[in-house]
Amino acid sequence: MKQNRVLWLLDGLEWAPWADPVIDALQAGVRSLPLGRGRDLLHGRWLGHPVHPLMVQVPIGTWMSAAVLDTRSNHSREAGLLIGVGLAAAVPSALAGAVDWAELHREQSRVGLVHAMANWAAVGLYATSLTCRLKGRTRAGRAYGFLGLTAVGMGGMLGGHLAYRQAAGANHAEEVPHVVREGWHPVGAVAEFAAGRAVRRVVDDVPVLVVREPGGTIHALADRCSHLAGPLSQGTIADGCVQCPWHGSVFRLSDGWNVRGPATAPQPAFDTRIVDGHVEVRLRRSGMDTDGEPSGTETDRAHESTS
Repeated sequence: MKQNRVLWLLDGLEWAPWADPVIDALQAGVRSLPLGRGRDLLHGRWLGHPVHPLMVQVPIGTWMSAAVLDTRSNHSREAGLLIGVGLAAAVPSALAGAVDWAELHREQSRVGLVHAMANWAAVGLYATSLTCRLKGRTRAGRAYGFLGLTAVGMGGMLGGHLAYRQAAGANHAEEVPHVVREGWHPVGAVAEFAAGRAVRRVVDDVPVLVVREPGGTIHALADRCSHLAGPLSQGTIADGCVQCPWHGSVFRLSDGWNVRGPATAPQPAFDTRIVDGHVEVRLRRSGMDTDGEPSGTETDRAHESTS
């Protein structure tokens, strides 16, 4: 069967290196912005998923509504007001998108650049539309408005490709609870885990990061970073946290909480215990053992700790 032409073009865009020097420069510029804690705010860490898709609803909604009003000849003023609201909302939406885009894989960032170009073209067209309306050139204002809506549609298609085809912004650790079986799983002898060193093990085909603290407490998290599946076992261990080596997300070893973005979702965490000198881990699902006892209880054969 012949490949869909649109998908063929989009797949080609993912592998086209023509804009890579521009992407490198722009991403470096975005990362250097002095945003402080505002960076995590724009990533959407507080929300649990990227905030950019939520913010773009305002400009898209107002511009679509303006297009509906423009089908009637006596509502240009109201349409102009909606266009102005959309333009004002587009700026913080674009900033949130840029902060996310600066931490993407190369193939994703290539599509994201064209996505941004389409959206900025829409902003330019709508700004021109508003200017024409203020000058009394209503017909031209409508024409530029419809062109702007066309550019928004193209940008939205590329944004959908980023989110659903390329999984940008998705939680890359979401499948862990659906793959790891209930119960305890051996991951190795205690002697195999040197204090303060990240060790990678596999449980039910899921990579797991295991870290033993100098005091003996053992922590275990899903190894693939929830941001873009980076290998946390190759990251830096410090202050009870692990930092992803790819984009710098920081997770607390004790419970997987994402202390710093760009990750917006925490890491799946495992309970740990030592049985006859061997470490066992169990995916932390609801804080209860299979027999109804709270996690972290002690047994005759094992000393358990929730990590």
